[in-house]
Amino acid sequence: MSALPLTQRLACWWMIFRIALEERLAYRGDFALGTLMRFLPIITQIFLWWAVYDAVGSGQAEDATLAGYTFQNIVAYYLLSMLGRAFSSMPGLASSVAKQIREGDVKKFLVQPIDMISFLLLGRAAHKVAYYTIATLPFALVFFLCRQYFTEGWPPAEVLLAFVLSLLLAFMLGYFLDLCIGLIGFWFLEVSSLLFIYMLLNFFLSGHMFPLDLLPEPWRTMVDYLPFKYLAYFPAAIFLGKIEAGQLWQQIGIEVLWLVTLVLVARGLYAAGLKRYSGYGG
Repeated sequence: MSALPLTQRLACWWMIFRIALEERLAYRGDFALGTLMRFLPIITQIFLWWAVYDAVGSGQAEDATLAGYTFQNIVAYYLLSMLGRAFSSMPGLASSVAKQIREGDVKKFLVQPIDMISFLLLGRAAHKVAYYTIATLPFALVFFLCRQYFTEGWPPAEVLLAFVLSLLLAFMLGYFLDLCIGLIGFWFLEVSSLLFIYMLLNFFLSGHMFPLDLLPEPWRTMVDYLPFKYLAYFPAAIFLGKIEAGQLWQQIGIEVLWLVTLVLVARGLYAAGLKRYSGYGG
């Protein structure tokens, strides 16, 4: 791929992206139904947090606070973390990569003008574009109906820019984290157990289930050193003003460093895996 001129590489990437997008939209009815079903847990989560705050506030949920979060804050956080997870989640990626390795399908990438990592990245990007083409209206409706929970209104332009950037970086981080799990399939043909452990850690440590501010020390500090918080907690915390102005771009920089590290790890795993890849199957 590196031998191709830049214009040809861009044309190749665009064609792969377009075909992947068309595949996603070919079954848009089923895709739309699956997308809309993801919004159902919102109601149960709101009632769950109301019960928690009602217990903490001894019947006065509106007056209770947890780690600096009011009930309104926690609902706003949940909605924003759900948005972050929509960007960073990569359903089926790791298992799909391991399956391609196990069945010998990786060999097709050895003769194509694009490697597997780039090919799958373009496919996931197309998936997200298709997802938000359908989900933008439901998301907008949910946020409109829940606007009373965003008590601080819109953040300043700089914070909003950092929020959008954090979502894009969350997509890349989520992709390369899942990809690295899948690439372990070069050494262990079945990665389902490892994937289960990873997904469990991801769900809790990303902040999707609850704000990481609720964790006691030293667990809070330990989680801070891991990349998972950037998948859901960090974008939501930016929007809600939970990240101090002096640390905002520093944290963005750390997220970029994590991304670069994961890209290098994925490339290393892929290169090392190909050296021992037999190509059987398929």
